[in-house]
Amino acid sequence: MAAIVFDHVHLRSTDPEAMAQWFERILGAEILRSVEQGKPRIDLKLGGAKIFIAPVTPGDGVNPPPALPCRGLDHFGLHVENVDGVAAELKQKGVVFTKEPHSPRPGIRICFIRGPEDVSIELLERSPVPA
Repeated sequence: MAAIVFDHVHLRSTDPEAMAQWFERILGAEILRSVEQGKPRIDLKLGGAKIFIAPVTPGDGVNPPPALPCRGLDHFGLHVENVDGVAAELKQKGVVFTKEPHSPRPGIRICFIRGPEDVSIELLERSPVPA
């Protein structure tokens, strides 16, 4: 089988600029601007991954987002060091938490935040599990 490598996440937004600014301000993403087929395009680089943001306009046939949790893409996860410290910083920035930091099993500590347009983002910290 050929090598498979993760390439990107694609988000749709009614306000791509505001979404990009949130990811830059809150999570430190780099905003990448370009032009595609004569239209401005906004992409992000975050933790080595690419996030593409496509505009949603009235009448373009895009369905409303499902209520979470849902089947299909539910959230994306970002690895951090010291999830409790990161959570404290994000709370100071006014970020909404849908699940506070907790340890669902040994060796992992997680929390969930609400991004723009209800995008669900998991922050996780992994540590070795004692034998």
